[in-house]
Amino acid sequence: MTYATVQEVPTAVVEGLAAGTLAPYLGPAMLSLCEGALPPADPLALAAVLTAKVSVPGKIKNRLTAAAQFIENFKHRKTLVKGMDEAYAAAPAPSALHRWIAALPAPVIVDCWYDDTLRQALAARSDWAEVQGLSQSEHFGTWIGWYDAQGAASPDPIAARTLYYKPWGGRGPASNYLVSDSDYVEVLTEIDIQTPIPAEVQQRRGALGFVFLGCRFNDQLPRAFARQIMKRSQGPHFAVMAEEPTRMEARFMEEQGITRIALPLAAVAAALTGCATAAA
Repeated sequence: MTYATVQEVPTAVVEGLAAGTLAPYLGPAMLSLCEGALPPADPLALAAVLTAKVSVPGKIKNRLTAAAQFIENFKHRKTLVKGMDEAYAAAPAPSALHRWIAALPAPVIVDCWYDDTLRQALAARSDWAEVQGLSQSEHFGTWIGWYDAQGAASPDPIAARTLYYKPWGGRGPASNYLVSDSDYVEVLTEIDIQTPIPAEVQQRRGALGFVFLGCRFNDQLPRAFARQIMKRSQGPHFAVMAEEPTRMEARFMEEQGITRIALPLAAVAAALTGCATAAA
């Protein structure tokens, strides 16, 4: 595969994030930068937490979406939501990178995991709003939920400097989760025509590139969402990935024109937050 790889943090990344022309796109590995007790930080760990409390067939025990679907089918959706709430009850203190990202003038911040860590960091501001993906099993016909900086729900889109977009939902402020097979089937049926993606995100991404932090593309779901969220965006795009990409990850990065930054996330975090300190 011929995707570009660099061994340092490009100046374009630092300047683009600081200027608001590059948007952070966060994944579950961002939790690795936090200290203390952490909630599940990958699908396998989350599946283990959910199935520790509800018995599921062994063949799906390690498959998050299938295990979640079994719990939903045989123990009710409320049991699944309760399990997710308990899994993400632990709220680690935001890392230096979380706080740095929260202070950026980003028109959009995408966060594809369920924890509230960045929400805590954003609480220092009032000029942001949150938009989350909604499960059709609970909100049939409504794809998107809006919340102001205090967590109050809004029936209408909220004008804000920064849109904090959680396409898979999250624990706060309203326990919205896309996690079961049926949750994702409903969204993926529509995502090609962009229905589940907020119109405000679609509008803002036209002038943005994305920087993927703590993300992997080694599963169909993160690839499908990233591809559709990036659609018609301006670029350029970068992904921090120290590990050698899988064949499918390499194909995806080549297809989407994503430059791989082949450094550990912690090293990139230190470089970005160090740049901010130096500038101050």
